[in-house]
Amino acid sequence: MIDVNQLRKGTNFTLDGELYKVLDYHHNKTGRGGATIRVSVRNLRTNTIREMTFNSGDRVEDIRIETTVVEYLYSDGEFLTFMDVTTFEQPQLRQDLFGDDFLYLKENMQLKLLSYESEIIDYELPPNVEHEVTEAEMAIAGDTATGATKKVNTETGLQVTVPLFVNVGDVIRIDTRDGSYVTRV
Repeated sequence: MIDVNQLRKGTNFTLDGELYKVLDYHHNKTGRGGATIRVSVRNLRTNTIREMTFNSGDRVEDIRIETTVVEYLYSDGEFLTFMDVTTFEQPQLRQDLFGDDFLYLKENMQLKLLSYESEIIDYELPPNVEHEVTEAEMAIAGDTATGATKKVNTETGLQVTVPLFVNVGDVIRIDTRDGSYVTRV
């Protein structure tokens, strides 16, 4: 058990049989009375986000998440197949678990699967991925006062806003946290 004052962004805990991950944490201390702790959490089983309020001194059950490094193999349209790099087991996960993050995945890319009591509940993408540009708008740097940008599509269908000098065939590095362009490789 941990005190709710110890909850921070990224902390995992269980409450009433549900698994949660803290997305945001606010501690509010009024002039009189006890403090309240507001957290925005994501349910790791249903992927829903909700707000929770605790009084100072409340306790929640801390959980230990196991991390497994896997390699992405392929998608059959409904399931994604991975391979554990140490045991060579091949877990499959529903594609909708990844949502839009599915577009970051390339064959042979390594990522982390997070599990609790042998149930895979979450994943961690690498901070940056490299994709080849397959479609790009023709853009001419006119009389712009600031850095002009254009939209491009990558080999997985991901759409990224990039500077005008990026062309079809270039390999670009993309930040997986916000989907932004980092650099041309």
